[in-house]
Amino acid sequence: MSVTSALYTGISGLNANGEAMSVIGNNISNVNTIGFKQGRMLFSDVLSSTISGGSQIGRGVQIQTVENQFTQGSFESTESGTDLAVQGDSFFVVQNDNGRYYTRAGAFTFDKDKTLVNPEGYQVQGYGIIPSSGLADGVMKPIDLTTFATTPPKQTSAVDMVLNLDSTQSTPALPWNPANPVATSNFSTSLSVYDSQGNAHTATVYFRKTAANAWDWHAILPDAQAGTPGSSTTPLDGTLTFDATGALTGQTPLASAAQNITFTGGVTAPQPILFGMGVGATTQYASPSIVSSQTQDGYYQGTLTKVTIDDKGYVNGVYSNGELKKLYQVALAKFASTTGLSKAGGTLFEETLDSGQPLFSNASTPGVGKVLANSLEQSNVDMAAQFVKMITTQRGYSANSKTITTADEMLQEVLNLKR
Repeated sequence: MSVTSALYTGISGLNANGEAMSVIGNNISNVNTIGFKQGRMLFSDVLSSTISGGSQIGRGVQIQTVENQFTQGSFESTESGTDLAVQGDSFFVVQNDNGRYYTRAGAFTFDKDKTLVNPEGYQVQGYGIIPSSGLADGVMKPIDLTTFATTPPKQTSAVDMVLNLDSTQSTPALPWNPANPVATSNFSTSLSVYDSQGNAHTATVYFRKTAANAWDWHAILPDAQAGTPGSSTTPLDGTLTFDATGALTGQTPLASAAQNITFTGGVTAPQPILFGMGVGATTQYASPSIVSSQTQDGYYQGTLTKVTIDDKGYVNGVYSNGELKKLYQVALAKFASTTGLSKAGGTLFEETLDSGQPLFSNASTPGVGKVLANSLEQSNVDMAAQFVKMITTQRGYSANSKTITTADEMLQEVLNLKR
C-alpha cells in the first residue's frame, strides 16, 4: 500500500536529517579546533519504484556522502616560533609507530628528545640539508636537533674591508716602522680572525699614504709566530691604487692571493687567508677615514640558542657565535583529491584510494605553498552558515515527522472503514 510506503519514506528523511544534524554539531563543536576542516552532508534520492503507466514514485532519501571541506582557514598569530601554518593546499607530514599521517594543525613543539612533534607526540617529518648547497637532500626523516646542539669552529679564510681613506692626509714624516705602527700610519682598523681550533686572534691593518692616489697597507697579527708573515716583525705588506675619482682600482697582493699565517698554540699551520681591500668599493675622498664594513668568515664553536623557521620551511639554528645554519626543511604533501582523504582523529588525515598517493615536496617548490611561522590555521567552520543549516535541517526533520504522522492518520481512516 502506498500509504505504508510513505511511512518508510518519512523514516528515511528522519534518519538522513538526524545524521546531518550530527555533522553540523561536529562542525560547531570544532569551531576552535586548530586546523579543523568542516564536513557537509550530501543527500541523494533512493531508487524510485515504477507503478502502472510507467510512472515512478520516490522511495525517500539516503546519505550520499559526508564531504570534508578543505577551504583555507584564517591565520592566528602566536608567540611560538614552532607554530606553523600552510598557506596553500598542502599538508604537514607526521608519523608515529602506527604509520604516516597528514595534518593542517601546526601546533608543534620540541619534546624532551629535541624532536619536533605535535601535541599527540607524532614526529614532524622534514628533509636533511646538503651542506655544500644548502638545499634539501630529499630524504624524509624526523626533525631532530640532537646532533645540532653545537657547531664546530671554522677557521678564517677571507677578510674583506670597504672603507674611505682621507685624501687630504699627508704622508707621515717617519718611515713605516712595525715597532711603531701608530706613529707611522694615517689610519688603522682591527678585527678578530679565527684559527682551526676556534681561537680568536686580533688582526690590525694600518694604512699609510705614500703619494697622491697611492697608499700602503700593513697587517699585523701579534699571535703569528715570530718571523712568519703577519707577525710583529714581519707584517703583511701591500699597496692600494686609486684613480682620479677616488675609486680604488687595484691592490697588491691581489685579493685572490692567500697569505699564509702561522699562529702559535699548536694549531693548523700555515693558515691561508685572503685579504680583500674592496677594489671597486673602497674610496679615497676628502672626508675622514672610516670603515664602511669589514667581515671575515671564521667563527668559534657555538651552541644552539634558538630555532627559527622561514617561509620556505627551512629550520634554521641560531648559534651563540652568531652563525645561522640550515638544519632541516619541513616536508609537505599534496594530494590529487583532498576530499578523498579520510579523517583519523586528532585533526589528522590518512590517504585513501580516492585521495591518491601523496606527492611529497617542500615550500621551495612553486605551487606547493608557503610555510608561516608564529602562526596557526584556525578552523574553517563558519558559525553563521552552520546555524542556518541547523535551522533548515531541523525543519526538514520536522517535515518528515509530519509525513509519518499524516500517513498514520490515513491508515487510521482505513481501519475506521470497518466500523
